[in-house]
Amino acid sequence: MTNRLRTEIQEEELEEQKLIVEEKPKKKDLPDNFFTQFLRNGVITTDDATSALPFIFYVAFLGMLYIGNRHLSENNIRDIDKISKEVKELSWEYKSSKADLAFKSTLTEVAKRADTLGIKEPNQPPQKITVKEDVQE
Repeated sequence: MTNRLRTEIQEEELEEQKLIVEEKPKKKDLPDNFFTQFLRNGVITTDDATSALPFIFYVAFLGMLYIGNRHLSENNIRDIDKISKEVKELSWEYKSSKADLAFKSTLTEVAKRADTLGIKEPNQPPQKITVKEDVQE
């Protein structure tokens, strides 16, 4: 009876070990594509690929700098275009204001505006006033 009991206990322990082994997640195999085959069997080994990582990161960093610089330059070009349009508008506004002021400062326009205030243009030429000084010595 003892042998029978021992064999049953041993069988139960073996089944538990099988369950434990089966419960462990299996490592996924890498897909069999061109890239993995190239790294396994090709010219580049895993050690070569890992030793090239700093250079790859450096090139990626330079690429990001290039892209950022491009964005900044495009934004500057947009700002320059916007400001140049604004300068043109202000230039035309200045020229039209200057022409309007030149027109309004003519003699006839000043006379018209002064007439609305009740000031009239004199019809007689201006007279020169002379003062005689008495010299007392």
